[in-house]
Amino acid sequence: MKRTVVLGLLGTTLDIGSSRGRWERWRPTIDLCRHDDLVVDRLELLVQPRARAQELASVIERDLESVSPETSLRRHDVEFEDPWDFEEVFGTLLDFARSYRFDTAREDYLVHITTGTHVAQICMFLLTESRYLPARLIQTSPPGRDRDGRPGPYHVIDLDLSRYDQIASRFQQAQREGLEFLKAGIDTRNAAFNQLIERIEQVAIRSTAPLLLMGPTGAGKTHLARRIYELKRARRQVEGRFVEVNCATLRGDTAMSTLFGHVRGAFTGAGNARAGLLKSADGGVLFLDEIGELGLDEQATLLRAIEDKRFLPVGSDRELESDFQLIAGTNRDLRDAVRDGRFREDLLARIDLWTFRLPGLRDRLEDIEPNLDFELERFGARVTRKISLNRAARAEFLRFATSGEATWSANFRDLGAAVERMATLAPGGRINEAIVDEEIERLRASWGVGDAADPGAADDLAVLRRYLSEESIDEIDRFDRVQLAEVLRVCGVSRSLSEAGRLLFAASRRRRKSINDSDRVRKYLARFDLTFGELRPES
Repeated sequence: MKRTVVLGLLGTTLDIGSSRGRWERWRPTIDLCRHDDLVVDRLELLVQPRARAQELASVIERDLESVSPETSLRRHDVEFEDPWDFEEVFGTLLDFARSYRFDTAREDYLVHITTGTHVAQICMFLLTESRYLPARLIQTSPPGRDRDGRPGPYHVIDLDLSRYDQIASRFQQAQREGLEFLKAGIDTRNAAFNQLIERIEQVAIRSTAPLLLMGPTGAGKTHLARRIYELKRARRQVEGRFVEVNCATLRGDTAMSTLFGHVRGAFTGAGNARAGLLKSADGGVLFLDEIGELGLDEQATLLRAIEDKRFLPVGSDRELESDFQLIAGTNRDLRDAVRDGRFREDLLARIDLWTFRLPGLRDRLEDIEPNLDFELERFGARVTRKISLNRAARAEFLRFATSGEATWSANFRDLGAAVERMATLAPGGRINEAIVDEEIERLRASWGVGDAADPGAADDLAVLRRYLSEESIDEIDRFDRVQLAEVLRVCGVSRSLSEAGRLLFAASRRRRKSINDSDRVRKYLARFDLTFGELRPES
């Protein structure tokens, strides 16, 4: 069996006593070693190297021999100039923890937190919680009035929270709530996106380092950045504001002033001093969307502001301080910008610690339906009336929205605009098939696809003739022609085999554990002596 070792501070108030009356007192260090169900093999006693404390330690050592001869005692000198100075006490106890040779394979350790100043007790707790002391806590209490010669009770506390089912379940519940918050309550179904949001939630509540959100325009970077801020604010991790700016709108001399502020008279037209966005974000979150559009001078000043929390306003010789968390957004590959000399490599290295790539709507076809419901509810809340689609209209819109015709080039902006148009035209707040048909034609025209762009594209025979000879078409059953034409349409607007597979098998992939849709498409095309490369749209 493992030996039990207790580490504790000598209690210069509670443990005191040298006369015979000391046995009538409750002395926690002695009491700790008098329990029948807790055999202490060794007591590591931390003692101030002062004469009075050393004398008391000698008394404790002699008394311990009489009540618990099986317990050996070792003294360790720890000196506090001021036992109420947190920094000094923690540093001294940390040095002790680092120098002590723990043998966890052969010994179990308990940290006695009943003695010492409250500051010392807190420090012992923190060192145990951070595993500098690989131990559990033990807290002793005085016996009741009817002592009957028995020691007071003790309680052992394990700070490994994973051992406590109820606490673990509360942490899991808090994490689920955080995930739902970041997703704005939308029941998203795309597994990859859900995993991405889970990781963002973990990082957002544990780190103040910069976050880089990448993804196409309209993928939801701004919305997510604001939700991250609101989550951190709800957890009381930030107190300042959420400040956002699209860096593509910052041009010329005003860019430095907008970001970093200026003093009065710094340049022509600077009649009043300006704080700047970085100062406005002090204690909060600064979201710089399209950060790749910043000029090199602004990038250099921003880098120092991130690293040192200090920067110079335009025209000032006095630095300002601002402690903010940066969230950056971009729809560009910043590494390409570094190679082209348009983005600083050192700034990219600083903001690339946590990079998350948000997928476009075409890569999340499973999530179109829940996002459709979200947009309907959001519009309804804005106009204070319920908005819905009848069953046939809903089915028609979702069929189109998840088909190869729907490019969703502006992603969720396209979807939100479509819902707003349909809801605005809906009689009594009920969207019917006619409204959906009108919206589908509008979307087709805006994307340049389908009947609105090419009347012949909807004709199955016309689609087949683009890639097959008349002889080959004649050998295909009419039933199979319809299926092949749809596959060709989807491949014609898809950027990859994987994307074509996601579009063609969007419904069935939700029910399958193993997914290899690109291979299914490749083999299907091979039946007709076709390859995906022949079908890709012209650039």
